[in-house]
Parts: sequence; structure tokens; C-alpha cells
Amino acid sequence: MTTKAHSARRDRTAPLGRSCHPACIACGATHQGGLGLTFAEEPDGAVVARFPCDSGYQGYPDRLHGGVIAMLLDAAMVHCLFARGVCGVTAKLEIRFRHPVEVGSEATVRARVMTESPSLYVLRGEVYQQGQLRAEAKGLFAASDRPHWEEIATRDS
Repeated sequence: MTTKAHSARRDRTAPLGRSCHPACIACGATHQGGLGLTFAEEPDGAVVARFPCDSGYQGYPDRLHGGVIAMLLDAAMVHCLFARGVCGVTAKLEIRFRHPVEVGSEATVRARVMTESPSLYVLRGEVYQQGQLRAEAKGLFAASDRPHWEEIATRDS
């Protein structure tokens, strides 16, 4: 089974990822059975990775497990922050599953920053397969070196 994602562009987010979360199940190079995601920066500041959607990540028959889709979206958003030099942690994640993500067909996950303040970031992530938006997410992230948990707990973005 192939578990590694592929990217044609260089992953400049990996060094920060290795220092912030070296054993990550989504992008850690040493995590056996992980997703093996490799992200590339886009000219517009977004990051993108491809994922083969192998049957080992199946939930319902012929469908990628929803938790794996959530992991793809979360990882993309975190790597978007890494591309900005920010180690961030997820405070809130809202996912909309629009269409099933099929196993056996490559998917693309993409994320970009929507808004930011000195320590809080709102990001959008999307999973596409066969040219169709299959899932999307909005996430609130805090810079991990100075999380403001009280502000996060009361923010409704």
C-alpha cells in the first residue's frame, strides 16, 4: 500500500514541522502508517499536498474515513502557518463534508489563511478529488508559543 503523498514543488514547511511536531501522524517522516503528507507553497500563499486515498484509510466501503479527511484538512492548515514561520495549534475546526472522498483516486488538500491577528489565525482548507470540492473546513489556530486560551474559548469565529 502506498501511503506517501506527492508534490511537484519543494516543501519549505517541513523544517518547521519537524521542529514543532516531529512525530506527526499526518506529515512525520518517521511515523509508520502515517499519511506521509508533503506540502508545497503556492504563489498565493496557500499550501497544497496530494494524497493517494489508499484503501487502508477507508471508512465506509470505497470511501475515505471522515477522520482521515479531518486530519488532511487540519494538517494543511497547520502547514499553511508553517509556511509563514508560525507554529500553531488547532483551537476550533468546523468541517463540511460535501461529497464522499473515494478510495483509490488521488485527492488534493489545500489551505490558506483568511484572517490573522498577532496570535490568532483563521484558515480555510479544502479537499478536491476529480476536480470537485469534496470537503471544506474553517479553522481557528493559535500561535503555540503564546496561546491565548481565554480569548479562544470565547471567540465564535
